[in-house]
Amino acid sequence: MKSRCLMLLPVLVLGLATMEARAQTWPTKPLRAIVPIAAGSLADIVPRVVFEQLSIRLGQSIVVENRPGAGGTIGANLVAKAAPDGYTLLVHSSAHTIAPSLHANLGYDPARDFAAVAPLGVTPFVLVVPPARGYGTIRDLVSAAKAKPGAFNFASPGVGTASHLSAERFRFSAGVEAVHVPFKGGAEAMANVIAGRIDFFFMALGAALPNIRDGKLSALAVNGARRSTALPDVPTTSEAGFANTEYPTWFALFLPAGASREIVDKLHRETLEALQEPRVRERLAELGVEPMVMTPRELDVYVEKQIAADALLVRAIGLKTE
Repeated sequence: MKSRCLMLLPVLVLGLATMEARAQTWPTKPLRAIVPIAAGSLADIVPRVVFEQLSIRLGQSIVVENRPGAGGTIGANLVAKAAPDGYTLLVHSSAHTIAPSLHANLGYDPARDFAAVAPLGVTPFVLVVPPARGYGTIRDLVSAAKAKPGAFNFASPGVGTASHLSAERFRFSAGVEAVHVPFKGGAEAMANVIAGRIDFFFMALGAALPNIRDGKLSALAVNGARRSTALPDVPTTSEAGFANTEYPTWFALFLPAGASREIVDKLHRETLEALQEPRVRERLAELGVEPMVMTPRELDVYVEKQIAADALLVRAIGLKTE
């Protein structure tokens, strides 16, 4: 037995040396980053900001491909089936953990078919209303909605989106009845709020900020764990007394499952360094996106927990899978 182990030792050493060499030389060609959401959305802008610096650090260009459709599942499915060689990346958002609750036949497992690398940031949704309504606080909105049960409505960029689930969490906590009005995208939903046809809307902070500052939208609360530095005077939904309403949206980088730990760790380190670049930090802050620091393992666990939490919420509001 001892002699057999001694014979295997050179093989093990060679294997470890090969893995280390692979991580040191990777990448040797451009990387392909799949963003399963439409161009121009916050989930598309954030990675492009980070990749500008990350590509410099890696010494290779990162080509972004937008593959929207089916709630982000088309692009995610493509990456899940890609070679785990470190050259195909997935940048996804909170929609990644909602997908298994909405689609019966995904064709991939959001937890097991990907290796988490690093979060790129997190941003709350902000509860906005038409200024003409005259609501000074979130409590004013709740009181008005309760005075007219079922007469209020709320917007979202689509059924099962993080915006939709944010509103449902709030609605349950506040005990408010309201009709869900899904639109084809966030811009259309926002336009209808500004026009006064929609009573309230939980929208991505970065997209809402220009119209909030111009007075076209009134911000009543954010649904993050703490107040946003972009809107320091606006309370969180929890501060306002509504429990279980925290539901910010996050953006994160993944590789196909099976990617070597050395490549995952190297990409994690370089991504963190890119996120620390002053120009990146400044631009993300302008978009209302704040740091979300996790190790790859912590992000893997976070994804699993979010999948379970989203499944409970989807069942509670009665959304049907496709």
